[in-house]
Amino acid sequence: MDERLVSGAVLGGEAAFEPSLRPQSLQEYIGQNQVKENLKVFIEAAKLRQETLDHVLLYGPPGLGKTTLAAVIANEMGVKLRATSGPALERPGDLAALLASLEPGDVLFIDEIHRLPRPVEEVLYPAMEDYCLDITIGKGPDARSLRLDLPPFTLVGATTRAGALSAPLRDRFGVISRLEYYRVDELVQIVERTAALLHMAVAREAAFELARRARGTPRIANRLLRRVRDFAQVRGEAEISLPLAVEALERLQVDRLGLDHIDHKLLTAMIEKFAGGPVGLETIAAVIGEEAQTIEEVYEPYLLQIGLLQRTPRGRVVTPAAYAHLGMEVPKQ
Repeated sequence: MDERLVSGAVLGGEAAFEPSLRPQSLQEYIGQNQVKENLKVFIEAAKLRQETLDHVLLYGPPGLGKTTLAAVIANEMGVKLRATSGPALERPGDLAALLASLEPGDVLFIDEIHRLPRPVEEVLYPAMEDYCLDITIGKGPDARSLRLDLPPFTLVGATTRAGALSAPLRDRFGVISRLEYYRVDELVQIVERTAALLHMAVAREAAFELARRARGTPRIANRLLRRVRDFAQVRGEAEISLPLAVEALERLQVDRLGLDHIDHKLLTAMIEKFAGGPVGLETIAAVIGEEAQTIEEVYEPYLLQIGLLQRTPRGRVVTPAAYAHLGMEVPKQ
């Protein structure tokens, strides 16, 4: 079972930077103001009542800070965070063992909670509602049910596909919050904060350039910053300047809207092979050699958000704005 303490050690390499980059409190957490302000109230109320925080569901596109927010919730409540993911919990016993190991008040974070197998999900129902675990001992006529009490805990679930959650599971969350794409000014703050933590100076214009090409996503902003920092350090530059940032981003094939070579490949294939659509998701995936789920969850949301792509009952359609961005003429009807 893939379980770890988020606040503990993680794999080496670039991932080793992540714990130090993550904000530790709601005050440090940049953006998502509506979600943050509401959580502040719920956490304070739970503390005043000396109760555990109600179960929290965080949903939205990947990279917006759901895992970070789960760690912040645990820190604000002054409790431990235990983290796992839906695909890692293959059997009911995996989840039962994890639940049984929780201490009073702990936050259990399940990423990709929509991918929990149904038998595992059903173990969660009594655990979330009544803080108990129903275990069946034996098989057939001799089988008997045993109920174990659990300490009060807070489940924080994260998903990119809230609609894929079953109604019984979704209804057991007392707090449901959607994380939105970040504004450029918020991403500038994140880039500058991360650069300071990485001991790298960045010009405000360069931070803005990184922010506007980050697809509204902090994870991407931080990744681009690290790559541009590589260029700066190899060249012996003490600061990431605007010209250096622009050159590095162009070499990384990230254009001024944040589109990378896969976005360009997707849009160009739809235009050149299917006259801009409509075309089905599976067909697009086969043509560009990407998984349909990756296109739907990683690439499409941003292309839809900025108006370069539309979904219709007949399939996906490229918009005139996409033609303009790619420097291509819109075909005459």
